[in-house]
Amino acid sequence: MTADRFINRELSWLDFNERVLLLSQQEKTPLLERLKFCAIFSGNLDEFFEVRVAALKGQADAGVGTTSADGKTPAEQLELIGAGVQRLTQAQSAILRDELFPALAAAGIEIVRFSDLDDETRQAMKGVFDEGIFPVLTPLAVDPGHPFPYISNKSLNLAVSLMDPSARERRFARVKVPPLLPRFISTGHGHQFVLLEDLIAAELGALFPGMEILGAYPFRVTRNADISTSDSEAEDLLSAVETELRRRRFGRAVRLEVTSETPPDVIALLTDELELDNGDVTFSHGMLDLTSLWALHRVPRADLKDTIWHPVTQEPFVSADDDERVDMFAAIRERDILVHHPFDSFATSVEQFVANAAVDPSVLTIKMTLYRTSGDSPIARALIDAAERGKQVAVLIELQARFDEQANITWARKLEEVGVHVAYGVLGLKTHTKVALVVRAEEQGLRRYCHISTGNYNSSTARLYEDLSLFTADPALGSDLTKLFNSLTGFGRTEQFERLIVAPHSLRDRIVELIRGEYPTDERQAGYVVMKLNSLADARIISELYAASRAGVKVDLLVRGICCLLPGVEGMSENIRVRSILGRYLEHSRVYHFANGNGLGRPLWLTGSADMMSRNLDRRVEALVPIIQPALVAEVVHLIDTQLRDDILSWELEADGHWRADLGGDRIDAQFELYERAKGRAIS
Repeated sequence: MTADRFINRELSWLDFNERVLLLSQQEKTPLLERLKFCAIFSGNLDEFFEVRVAALKGQADAGVGTTSADGKTPAEQLELIGAGVQRLTQAQSAILRDELFPALAAAGIEIVRFSDLDDETRQAMKGVFDEGIFPVLTPLAVDPGHPFPYISNKSLNLAVSLMDPSARERRFARVKVPPLLPRFISTGHGHQFVLLEDLIAAELGALFPGMEILGAYPFRVTRNADISTSDSEAEDLLSAVETELRRRRFGRAVRLEVTSETPPDVIALLTDELELDNGDVTFSHGMLDLTSLWALHRVPRADLKDTIWHPVTQEPFVSADDDERVDMFAAIRERDILVHHPFDSFATSVEQFVANAAVDPSVLTIKMTLYRTSGDSPIARALIDAAERGKQVAVLIELQARFDEQANITWARKLEEVGVHVAYGVLGLKTHTKVALVVRAEEQGLRRYCHISTGNYNSSTARLYEDLSLFTADPALGSDLTKLFNSLTGFGRTEQFERLIVAPHSLRDRIVELIRGEYPTDERQAGYVVMKLNSLADARIISELYAASRAGVKVDLLVRGICCLLPGVEGMSENIRVRSILGRYLEHSRVYHFANGNGLGRPLWLTGSADMMSRNLDRRVEALVPIIQPALVAEVVHLIDTQLRDDILSWELEADGHWRADLGGDRIDAQFELYERAKGRAIS
């Protein structure tokens, strides 16, 4: 491997998050939606530090000399990440200060400083503080008798500098900004707000009577929040994950966020106590914790938000009589059905499928994988209902789905309490595939109904994530899913499947085989490869795509996030084009196309859960399924064609590793076009 063949994984992720941030500058996007992208950018960055930066810091401290695919050591990557993050956070501050906050104020949504309020409003806000905030606060002094307090992950705090008038000595204290209180405190004048920390800072005299307040400076700490369990040593994975969750809050500090007004001595004290270096400090020219901007996004101003696109129900899932439950099993028996979320309703397709199975007296068994659940999960509740009705229900819950561990543990216990067979996956692997199997007794015997998806069984994200769901009663797929579930819940290790391509057993080798099957031969010209996915980072797959390009194979990649491949490089990747689509919905579906299929000239289309990352190919249970019926193939072809023609939401990766927007052309918004098609499909 040579460094000029690969883009660094972490820097590619920062490029993705920069594209998210730049969505906040699109003038045609409603103001509160632009603000939303700033909140998403900050939330993404938090998780990046909690996991990726934390891991690199651990490697650097351990003296790990292994380099990334692009030839960088952990220390070199951390230095580049630090510079990139500082640049992006400063850009975010400028966007908010110079563009969004002034425009929102002009529209009647305003954040004001406490000091800028008139006397009457300040007095009213003091009453708010005295009655609703002051009793909740706990000042913590730092001196020889009071050790530096523990700063919890992502909490907002005030570093308070004081002077003791009697001793004429400077003091330091910490005040935690209560996370359960609203961050934006209404002044009582329309949608005008004061920041909670600003109001607390203005009233610090009540917390430190008799002391002279020299200054109060917001700060925020990010900690290592990754969970590390040794499956081979954990006799009870559920208990092991619960233990790690408790430890997570005490993870090592990896980032300190401060404002540009924070004095050097305060920064020095914080970095020393938190065991951080100066390079771990991120400076902001405005408010901290911009994930809280979601609260402003909830202000009821429809004129400042996107027009709602109501999800539709596909015709096979529509009942002729509103008072009757649609017979989804009859519809699926008739033909395979492909649902495109969130344009097609998740509630009237996936949730209804599980709900119908729960109450149908002919259904004997329901088996599902649950990777990410929502707090109030209709699907989990339907599974409980099914178990209480005496059906055999088996659920594979992935306890280590990052940042969803607690929700999954909660549902695991509830499911076990009603007799559901709950398993936690294969030793050493995460179960990332999203599949369900329903076994039904019918006149002809037992019939299996399958659901295979690119998205999680999560009602909340289903409204925001773009995904594909395949419903089928294909006996071959039913047999494959039976084998897969048996291997997940039992000791079997089936590696032979008729239709499914499963990781980690065969997926990598099969993808390599399919890429090579597009090479030109004496009988045919070079073929065509399309990959629509979230991330492309696996070095071997990238090398195979480079080789295909050199052989003359055309490759189109639609990569939402990380892309470590360099396209358009002469002699290496001149036949490869990379695009990324970012819009109101998070592109989440995975689609793979090989024009020659098995090398026999028959096009192959696949969909499923797997990205082309080493973790997906080697350390996770994933599944891809072929789309066979011509009508469904036509829908997927239209999806890919529309996204490749998009020139409004798209970015293109150039040979120098930079992303270019404003592609020009026919002015096609792929997500709008696909929503319009979904509406037409539902009506026809």
